[in-house]
Amino acid sequence: MSQEVMLPQGWEARWDAQSNAYVYVEQSTGRSQWEVPTQPSYGSSHPSTSPAPTPAAAPSQGQSHRPGRRQYPTAQIQQVYGGGGYDTQPQQSLAAPGYPDQNASQQPQYFTPGLGGADAHQPSHGQQPAASPYGGAAPAQSQQPGYGQQQSAYGSQQQQQQPVDQMSNQFQQMNMGYQGGAGAGAGMSGQKQLHQIQTVNLIGMQPDVTGLDTPPPPYLLPPNASVTASPHIQPDPSYQRCTLTSMPTTQSLLNKSKLPLALVMAPYRSFRESDGEDPVPVIEDSVIARCRRCRAYINPFVTFIEGGNRWKCCMCGLSNEVPQLFDWNQVENKPADRWARKELNHSVVEFIAPTEYMVRPPQPPVYAFVIDVSQQAVQSGMVAVAARTILESLDNIPNADSRTKVAIIAVSTSLHFFSLPAGATEASMLVVSDLSDVFLPKPVDLLVNLTESRPALESLLGRLSDMFQDSHVVGNALGSALQAAHQLIGKIGGKIIALTATLPTLGEGALKARDDPKLLGTSKESSLLNAASSFYKTFAIECSKQQVAVDMFLFSTSYTDVATLSCLPRYTAGQTYLYPGFNASRSEDAIKFATEFGKVLAMPIGLEAVIRVRATRGIRMSAFHGNFFIRSTDLLALPVVPTDQNYVIELQLEDDIKGSFVVLQTAILHTTCYGERRIRVITQAMPTTDSIPELYASADQVAIATYLTNKAVERSMSHSLDDARNTVTNKLGEMLGVYKNQVTSSSGASAQLAVPENLKLLPLLCCGLVKHVGLREGSSIPPDLRSYAQALLTTLPCQSLVPFIHPRFYSLHNMSPEAGNIGDAGIVLPQALNLTSERLERHGLFLIEDGQNIFIWVGHEAVPRLIQDVFDLPSYGELQGGKYTLPVLDNPFSQRVNNIVAKTRELRRGVYRPHVYVVKSDAEPALRSWALSLLIEDRMDHMSSYAQYLTTVKNKVNGS
Repeated sequence: MSQEVMLPQGWEARWDAQSNAYVYVEQSTGRSQWEVPTQPSYGSSHPSTSPAPTPAAAPSQGQSHRPGRRQYPTAQIQQVYGGGGYDTQPQQSLAAPGYPDQNASQQPQYFTPGLGGADAHQPSHGQQPAASPYGGAAPAQSQQPGYGQQQSAYGSQQQQQQPVDQMSNQFQQMNMGYQGGAGAGAGMSGQKQLHQIQTVNLIGMQPDVTGLDTPPPPYLLPPNASVTASPHIQPDPSYQRCTLTSMPTTQSLLNKSKLPLALVMAPYRSFRESDGEDPVPVIEDSVIARCRRCRAYINPFVTFIEGGNRWKCCMCGLSNEVPQLFDWNQVENKPADRWARKELNHSVVEFIAPTEYMVRPPQPPVYAFVIDVSQQAVQSGMVAVAARTILESLDNIPNADSRTKVAIIAVSTSLHFFSLPAGATEASMLVVSDLSDVFLPKPVDLLVNLTESRPALESLLGRLSDMFQDSHVVGNALGSALQAAHQLIGKIGGKIIALTATLPTLGEGALKARDDPKLLGTSKESSLLNAASSFYKTFAIECSKQQVAVDMFLFSTSYTDVATLSCLPRYTAGQTYLYPGFNASRSEDAIKFATEFGKVLAMPIGLEAVIRVRATRGIRMSAFHGNFFIRSTDLLALPVVPTDQNYVIELQLEDDIKGSFVVLQTAILHTTCYGERRIRVITQAMPTTDSIPELYASADQVAIATYLTNKAVERSMSHSLDDARNTVTNKLGEMLGVYKNQVTSSSGASAQLAVPENLKLLPLLCCGLVKHVGLREGSSIPPDLRSYAQALLTTLPCQSLVPFIHPRFYSLHNMSPEAGNIGDAGIVLPQALNLTSERLERHGLFLIEDGQNIFIWVGHEAVPRLIQDVFDLPSYGELQGGKYTLPVLDNPFSQRVNNIVAKTRELRRGVYRPHVYVVKSDAEPALRSWALSLLIEDRMDHMSSYAQYLTTVKNKVNGS
């Protein structure tokens, strides 16, 4: 053949003896590919020859042109990675979509552009809207060099212009072939990006704990995967992340890799302007484009066809009509720029839903407070603090449209209802003693409008504690009170907030103390982590059907059976809060509870919600973890959507994946507490791969640790704690065994433990998990503390879960001068240390925190000046350990330490306000060992050190 005749200008063919075929090289860039280039490639040096999509060309492709509709350039679907299908991207010089370029090529290439104006969105040639680690578009392809790109892993452009057989040898030596599937034939074209894979040996290496804040590997999408080049086309990992950022093409490949495939999401994570976070964009025009077949919402990864009149679903491939008002600005009553629409530029958006999304008028926020007023509850001060906090929070409870309703039921051995008529200034109490057949003593004025009955409500809250001050009643009919609250609000839905300081011993759902110390540390301990009574699960499911959620606030100096009572929040999308040994006379206890309870009351909540995850054909949701009730195979029912709650959804591949990328979309339909029906949509795209090395290079260690945490807690309830710990370690060993045999190409026993760079802290997180109070071996952990820890492990969002498993450890006495002072991003924290007591110094001051507790460790040789500056005491001997409120003193060091404590409390998402404990290095053994148990790299009781844990994992990898 004559290459002068067959090849476009600027290309040459070179014979590759090793593969016995021609390779085609673009002379201007050195880029090479196996396929014969059939279209010219328009480099930046030939702007005048850029092909522009023209409206006139659309009808010639058999596309309809509707009068009065703006025509948009469209895409001819080509294989995304191969054949140079995207080599002819339009240049930034294009003026606007739909206007012909006078110098257009005779063979125009159709595409789906991101043109919002002259050059607002469209990437220049060679670029792509690829995801940066946090969902932004990478500035250019060279930012994340892959093996087949212009700047390859082995060198720069010049190396790619070396003899082709040498380049071919390099590719074969990489142990990362471009075999088949999405990447077939495309590796040499420079289109298919791959993650760089780097192997590290963990044996003998101290982990770099600062890497726990590293973002996951980027989602390396093919060029033109999205219709705009917005930096927001992928969600921030704090909203949604996947255990893998590349999707395997087959289930057998996934099984072979031993890697888990699951989505980890906190769709309503809190939003903080102080952290520079942007609010979720809201689409207010009620134009909601959805696929007719799979019901997916339009998103940045769809394709517009037929002159922009139709869009092709990125999940099922169906062609759908674009709504008439999609390109119309209803506020200004004029045509709008389609490419500026939020749903085409943002992966996380919220639609205001029209009336067809409502089964009934929007429900108002409803709060029914069930308060234990038995002797223990009153004496501990819980009732007084709870009543005062509700009173002080009345202006913060969501009530913008004055529709919010409230009710208060006090419970001991009887039920005490309060009638709060509108306009009255006093409440009247009605007592019901029948606990077996609960009824409401009157039909009205028990559930009242917060605004209309405010005077009576304030009066009641002001004297609630005094009303029961002299009560000597021992006993609590919590189950019966919950039934009464359900009767009260069930017709509307809402939230029951139960506060109890004693074990429910009367009426429905009565419980007995079962914390037998002889069971602790045995195989039967898991029975204490399961519910003792079926009443609470059955009642929770009834609540879920009526759109009622339950939050449990548990205060007790003795056993409360958290395992049973936490069933209510688990199945109704609520949350459990535990205050062991609560005593309001300790200001630290009162402030912690009042702060957290106040935040829960002020929390903007979504009501009567459902969550559904849709995915590209062939992907199925197979298991669900979190606080909700599964209403059908894939529909999660949440009577309330609280902020900062985490969910994990496992995925399976039913069919082989054919495309070059897949799309996962989470939709949450809910009513806001302000009466709007809304749909929050989170869309995520992932490239596909048929390569095990690429799967490992794309694995997200934090998402995998979150998945393993949920699986371990589940296992501890169904089997035993020992099984749960083994599940984590065995799963880790399996993964690293495959990595060793399939990626590093070394088999047989090895003194090393090879892991990919992006998973180098996963063994540390697994070590922290098996030593966590929720799963740890030992016979001294009360079942209530263990159950509460497990409730947190399965609901905390990643940002809070990672420090809960792997605490943060700072040295304060010798911190850098900027630590504790205000920097560009607020208070600067000290450098995080490894969690080992080797870092503790006898004269030092240290802080250890896990998001739930903060320990200030004071060495027994601390100089008097340090004690004076921080605690305002003359010497170490004067210092008392235990719960503590640090004084704010008039010296720079005190202010810096207080700033660090305040920043630590603010850092995590959620309502929690950690206690501060001062731990003297020669303190009482219980407090000292509790603080030291957070140093997970050390040996602890019967549990191995991190180095020993790695040896265990290495032995599993080696099969010994």
